Amino acid sequence: MGDLEIRPAAAEDVPAIVAMLADDPLGAQRESPDDLAPYLAAHARLAADPNQHLVVAVREGRVVGTLQLTVIPGLSRKGATRSVIEGVRVHADERGSGLGTLFIEWAVEESRRQDCQLVQLTSDATRTDAHRFYERLGFVASHVGFKLQL
Repeated sequence: MGDLEIRPAAAEDVPAIVAMLADDPLGAQRESPDDLAPYLAAHARLAADPNQHLVVAVREGRVVGTLQLTVIPGLSRKGATRSVIEGVRVHADERGSGLGTLFIEWAVEESRRQDCQLVQLTSDATRTDAHRFYERLGFVASHVGFKLQL
């Protein structure tokens, strides 16, 4: 996959990112690609925060994937720093190409570079294919997650 570039997401990438976020049954219910204003505001906040790494994968000038890596300093685990992988999406044309694996490997390596001792992620309970994918990459389903909608 030598023709693939993983780089920080620019504001110009936001429409392609939002389209990928909306391109599945769950995303279709919660994303609004017709109104990019909140996404552009969020991108500006992310770009200004050194602990946030919103990246895109680009092939032949086209955004074909995205993920967000958040680095969280903490006190628990003897002051360990952890990272959280979020919003992993691969364009429909690229699914099964190995891009998802490269993305997660990038995130793990970047986490090491940021001196993280733990990488974590969550996946919607209905995404059983994603669960198998993460388990193949060495992730363990070790916790039960909870959310409170505000």
